[in-house]
Amino acid sequence: MSLVKNIRKACKKSARERLRFPEDEARLKWLPLLLEAYSIIDAGVQHAINEVEKEKTQKRKLACGKGCGNCCSTHTDIPLYPLELAGIYWFCTEKMGPPVREALKERLRLNLKAARENQKSCVFLEIQNGGGSCSIHPIRPVSCRQFNVFGKRCGPGEDPFFTRRGDVLTPIRQYTDRAFLVMLPFYGIKDEAQKAKAVKDGLIHTQVMNLPSHDWAGLLKVMEEFDSR
Repeated sequence: MSLVKNIRKACKKSARERLRFPEDEARLKWLPLLLEAYSIIDAGVQHAINEVEKEKTQKRKLACGKGCGNCCSTHTDIPLYPLELAGIYWFCTEKMGPPVREALKERLRLNLKAARENQKSCVFLEIQNGGGSCSIHPIRPVSCRQFNVFGKRCGPGEDPFFTRRGDVLTPIRQYTDRAFLVMLPFYGIKDEAQKAKAVKDGLIHTQVMNLPSHDWAGLLKVMEEFDSR
């Protein structure tokens, strides 16, 4: 069986019902690709979590939960792909409402003034009552969706990938491959054979950017122009 068929078979019964924005999807042809890819990633993450939590010998439970934004503050390397960037621009500009929207615009303004080395947390992290929440949670990148920790919550400033790698979820590759396969038409790869080769060769990873160090001036400009209409 081909690589493409193997991946599709693995995901066929487990992909969650994805988010739907019918009018936007009809207008933005790339949006269904992103939403479908994210639903596959979410299904894969849940599958992987279930596999870990049912291991009777270790009895590990997911430590991540609402209000925990530690990884948003400690991680200086968060992979971001062009299709995901388009999704963030769309969501922040057209779907985000007040007061979250105004708070994000202010953080973007401050981020543009501050030196990059002083930027200590993701610009999309909302700090609330000692905790944190993601202002773009529905459209957060694959790397954020897949980062999950078991056992205990992360300590202040801790990156468990380095301090306790065994507690960090290892994503199931078939789901990740399937999700990136779905994204490929955005990059002009539509032929099935070319898709299979692109996934095998990791071609999409040549497009990766870094979310924390990305220049978000363009997003602020687009949001302000949209609001001035």
